[in-house]
Amino acid sequence: MFNRIMSLLQADAAPAGESRFERVQVATCALLMEVAHSDGHYRSVEAKIVHELLANTFNLPPATVTELIDYSHQHRQDSADLFQFAREINAHFSREEKADVMEGVWRVIYADGTLDKFEDALARQLAVLLRLDHQDVIDRKLKVLDEVRSAK
Repeated sequence: MFNRIMSLLQADAAPAGESRFERVQVATCALLMEVAHSDGHYRSVEAKIVHELLANTFNLPPATVTELIDYSHQHRQDSADLFQFAREINAHFSREEKADVMEGVWRVIYADGTLDKFEDALARQLAVLLRLDHQDVIDRKLKVLDEVRSAK
């Protein structure tokens, strides 16, 4: 199973019939799901944010987002690391789009109002894997924090 997933993520084109989702969609979803699960709890507010981010980023209807999450969940669990997902995003997204993904990471992290040490470590790891400037990461984090504080 692991070899099949690796070939899916590394191939230039997805094998015929393998999936109705693009690899970059699976990669983005897998990273967001990893963040959502990083503190050991997957809350409904996190699920809602992940759904909204995927729907908005890829212009997908709710039912398709649910299928994407189910499909990506298995890939995330079978994955040895996050590099393969980040590599896919790096190959297909601009710097601004990667910063948008990082903003999504912060939205998932702050969905419950707290920054757990595991979430913080994962966010730092993802920033490096996505090759984002520290300032871009901090700017997106502060943007999310400002929105969270003003919503209270």
